[in-house]
Amino acid sequence: MRIGLMIGATDGPGGTIEAIVKQAQNAEASGFDNLWMANIFGLDAISTLAIVGQSTNKIGLATAVTPTYPRHPTAIAQQALTTGAASGGRFKLGIGLSHQIVIEGMLGFSYDKPARHMREYLSVLAPLLNGETTTFAGEHYNVNNVTLSLPGQQPVPILVAALGPVMLKIAGQMADGTITWMTGPNTLENYIIPTINQSANNAGKPDATIAAGFPVVLTNDPDGAREVIAKELQIYGMLPSYRSMLDKEGLEGPADLAFAGDEAELRKKIQTLRDIGVTDLCASIVASDTETHDRTRDFLASEL
Repeated sequence: MRIGLMIGATDGPGGTIEAIVKQAQNAEASGFDNLWMANIFGLDAISTLAIVGQSTNKIGLATAVTPTYPRHPTAIAQQALTTGAASGGRFKLGIGLSHQIVIEGMLGFSYDKPARHMREYLSVLAPLLNGETTTFAGEHYNVNNVTLSLPGQQPVPILVAALGPVMLKIAGQMADGTITWMTGPNTLENYIIPTINQSANNAGKPDATIAAGFPVVLTNDPDGAREVIAKELQIYGMLPSYRSMLDKEGLEGPADLAFAGDEAELRKKIQTLRDIGVTDLCASIVASDTETHDRTRDFLASEL
């Protein structure tokens, strides 16, 4: 199982382009496999990772995740291919539907039939990222004879944030894997992983990439750490798609999902993910101070 760091969810001093480049370089020097960048309402993750790709040499780069609705699939394909070229083929594009409160309430798009939207989106996006000419006529998108050609072009794998059964089926058939958040080990083992892999295998494809995001903190005060996590991640327990995953796991909120404890406790939880077939741990370090953050980061690096 690969271990990577989740970054970019802050608008503070640690969220500047310069700081993110430095984080990426430090993560690469520490041997981390991947750097996953959230795309919320700050820096654009795809663009930032193109800059990171020019400032690093081997660490994998991925968005976790970029919402689909605000960007036409041909536009996001061009962005993704550019970042793939800038990073020498180290970039994976993580995309997702986002949430109704954002897409309809804030941006004014219709969130009706989200699965149909994603199927059509991938019908345009996937061929373009593979260097193919694309023609597609659908309810949401109509594209005629589009080809993208970039110097240094590299294929860009697609990961889809999929939690519901229909979305998991689409991700298995049409993408390379999934990225989860607020989804516990039991739900991953008994629902997410078998559902998407069956869909991929039925389509003649190998098992999917399973990138699982978890809040992580190394601490001798797990109860205190969970109080911090509960405050910082409270919103995720209220969004319907994440709430359904927490309910499926039997958890009250995001703090109950967190990997919080000493070295032995964290090592046990990481091994559980390996055992159930997670391919990538996306570790979001949620710490109340810099010392705890750095100690957690060093521990994760020791587990590579």
